[in-house]
Amino acid sequence: MPALVACSKGEQAATAPLTSPPAAAAGGAPEGFYDLPMQGTARILHITDVHGQLQPVYFREPNVNLGVGDAFGRPPHIVGKKLLETMGLSPDTPESYAYTYLDFDNAALKYGRTGGYAHIKTLLDSLREQAGGKQNTLTLDGGDLWQGSGTSLWTRGVDMVEASNLLGLDVMVGHWEFTYRENEVLSNVSLFKGDFIGQNVRIKEDALFGDEYAAMTEKYDGRGLYDEDTGHAFRPYVIKEVNGARICIVGQAFPRTANANPQEFFPDWSFGLREDDMIELVEEIRETEKPDAIVLLSHNGMDVDIKMAERVPGLNAVFGGHTHDGVPKPLQVKNVEGHTCLVSNAGSNGKYVGVMDFEFADGKIKQLHYKMLPVISDWLPEDKEMSAYIKQMRQTVYSDKIIESRSPALYYNKSRVGKTYEEILSEKLAIADRLLYRRGNFMGTWDQILCNALRHEFGADVSMSAGVRWGTTTLAGEWITMEDVMTQCSMTYGETYVTEMAGKDLKTIFESVADNLFDPDPYLQSGGDMVRIGGLDYTIDPSKKLGERISSITLDNGKPLDMDARYTVAGWASVNRTPDGPLMWDVVRGYILDNKGEDNVLRLPKINDPTLVGVVDNPGIADYAGKMS
Repeated sequence: MPALVACSKGEQAATAPLTSPPAAAAGGAPEGFYDLPMQGTARILHITDVHGQLQPVYFREPNVNLGVGDAFGRPPHIVGKKLLETMGLSPDTPESYAYTYLDFDNAALKYGRTGGYAHIKTLLDSLREQAGGKQNTLTLDGGDLWQGSGTSLWTRGVDMVEASNLLGLDVMVGHWEFTYRENEVLSNVSLFKGDFIGQNVRIKEDALFGDEYAAMTEKYDGRGLYDEDTGHAFRPYVIKEVNGARICIVGQAFPRTANANPQEFFPDWSFGLREDDMIELVEEIRETEKPDAIVLLSHNGMDVDIKMAERVPGLNAVFGGHTHDGVPKPLQVKNVEGHTCLVSNAGSNGKYVGVMDFEFADGKIKQLHYKMLPVISDWLPEDKEMSAYIKQMRQTVYSDKIIESRSPALYYNKSRVGKTYEEILSEKLAIADRLLYRRGNFMGTWDQILCNALRHEFGADVSMSAGVRWGTTTLAGEWITMEDVMTQCSMTYGETYVTEMAGKDLKTIFESVADNLFDPDPYLQSGGDMVRIGGLDYTIDPSKKLGERISSITLDNGKPLDMDARYTVAGWASVNRTPDGPLMWDVVRGYILDNKGEDNVLRLPKINDPTLVGVVDNPGIADYAGKMS
């Protein structure tokens, strides 16, 4: 039975066990694992943060996801065994494999890969059928869909749009979608058969009345100028009739897109949290549209969603994304009117499908029924149409017309011209000496490879790599392929750079990023993880204030970082001036090939894990490889 969660004021929540019977492992799903008959009138299906992954992948959940302030000890900031206990799950189950890092190496061998669009399509179609047909359902995507793979980069996200049309997506919002050029975004929105929405994406005033922008939007059937009076670039919300119920979906793009990504990609659009506008919009919808339910499709990140659900009256549920949190049960959040809003987040990489059934009585929501289903690829047959599309798309030949970056001299890699995407991505580079993963507040083993590659390329003292949460996992003993590398690096501003910086400037950067992660106010957080740093170790106390969190910075040679000395620093993914160094995926490929042993194994001599202070009692950390107190 699925978990049942009450939504109406004064009702009590009722939950049923989420843990399945003993698993059949790769031999097949436990009986009834994907059986979820409709409970109510309308069903919403939710995926988010797929990051271009059309194929099944491995993705290890974090063992470090620290919560500070009000978020201390609150999902999603609970990991490992404590997460299982909080959610009523048992160890050594498919759910334990899906939602935690526990025994990941062995569990991955037992259960196999997760996600994959052909498998997700099969599951979605089954869930639609169990709801009485697609007409009784809506399928939502929370953004970060078009970016994160070699094929999404080379097709400018078109591969994901076409696959999403086959998948049957009805509504989506964006974040990394905006890191293609505006004309490419508008072209993709035009190609998308669903609704691309966002109440907080506005056209800048100087562009609103400009001929150039008007001509561009006209070319794409008016996309990019939804309302000239309000300045909305896209429709702020849509109302869909589902089995007789009118459900309103309000869109929220990532508020800090203009801070986190280069504005040159979206010179005519502005972003922001725009909570006041959200409150006003929802109130207007309640008064004039009178829908049966209002839900928020968000790319805020879960902590921000929780705060927004508290402060915006009228929301019945939030389907969240951005922070990649796989949370089996939604949080019940009381808003300022005393009503309950359910806040959910459906992880990343196509690893889960969230299912929420709306039960109405007397024109009001009686109850909301929610369950999140892990997508165990071997347990779901491939949808034939989707599988055929993916295989055909991967046979596309890489050509000199492909734009890989912002730098004219680096528009494409000539060595790849004439090869198919499949041939390029299946190249075997080296064998992993350990589990290679990325997700977690601090350094992951894949991040170490990226940092090592930058230092190797430029002979730098220190290297920095952004703490993004996308990038799949490679098992120990498996071949690292070019596809693995592309899942860590694929973006439209992947150029590398080397520069000189004073020690004090490095510390300032570390402090600034740490504040983005650990500021107690969720509205001031960026939703990413700590910048990855190669070539030095440091100590961090997340509970401290800005400027006081970082201490004891020591270079790999054992010398303390001199605040006044200058160091060579290598990095990539600059949001400011476009660097002119080689593309990151080529740098990483070269490092792996140059440093693998005669047995083809790539060995990592050291992981730059920081020392953590004041976290031993935090339920958001377990089995940490570095020092902590």
